[in-house]
Amino acid sequence: MTGPAPLSLPEIEALAVAAHAGQTDKAGRPYAEHLRAVAEGVRARGGSSAQIAAGWLHDAVEDQALSEEWLAGAALPAEVKAMVLALTKRPGEELEAYARRILATPGALLVKEADLAHNADPERLAVLDPATRDRLTAKYARVRALLGITAK
Repeated sequence: MTGPAPLSLPEIEALAVAAHAGQTDKAGRPYAEHLRAVAEGVRARGGSSAQIAAGWLHDAVEDQALSEEWLAGAALPAEVKAMVLALTKRPGEELEAYARRILATPGALLVKEADLAHNADPERLAVLDPATRDRLTAKYARVRALLGITAK
């Protein structure tokens, strides 16, 4: 007996957008815009369909839009689930441990690269107050360094 067919990319997109409905980013924009930018960034970097799916879902567990239990039972390939969990920063977790988990998970680095590229977009950062902008710029640079990603 086989399980349900895996969710398609359009189904994953719709699910992610619905799960994050009503959420906004630090600039007050609908959170779905960030998810779309990350998924498109993964696609533009030559990512696989599993990586694109992880791009759509990369913040779902961390932001409590979807639970780990939901993810465990979802009709998703194991590699997508592994990438989403690798990209989920745990409360109080040191950035070094987070970076090690991403580097140890096949496919996760490309998704994080797309995430960081959108997070560090000067246009997005420009609307933040200077203290928040400086804090986030330093954090993103540190994560890029830990992951060996050169800024683009």
